[in-house]
Amino acid sequence: MIEPKEIEIDGKKFIISKFPAIAGREIMTQYPISEIPKAGEYSHQEELVLKIMCFVGVNISGASHPLMLNSKALVDNHVPSWEVLIRLERAIMEYNCSFFQDGRPSTVLEEFARKLIMSVTKTSMDSSEPSLIAEKPLTTN
Repeated sequence: MIEPKEIEIDGKKFIISKFPAIAGREIMTQYPISEIPKAGEYSHQEELVLKIMCFVGVNISGASHPLMLNSKALVDNHVPSWEVLIRLERAIMEYNCSFFQDGRPSTVLEEFARKLIMSVTKTSMDSSEPSLIAEKPLTTN
């Protein structure tokens, strides 16, 4: 674990750590995009959450090291609810990335999201046919 830090969410203690460089880059380049999932497509978002949870541990009595939540079963067994999971996800992202402040993206990610939405909108508009067809003027004067 890199720079482990103990946190408490709803009375449950977790140890979160910093991401190593390559894993951090992979997570941070995919995380903002995964938050805007395609309709009906959850699997990529779940995959990313499980990658993030590999950097979360829980203390087990008698163990010398925290048990890392590196599988779906371990997450389900040690995170009491989906709400705690969301808060835990937010906490580790804030701890690992200066782009996140007070649980929300900073202006850098807000600008990225704004440009992404503009690009998607432009692509959608360019690929669809106009809904109104311009009429020719009735007279030339």
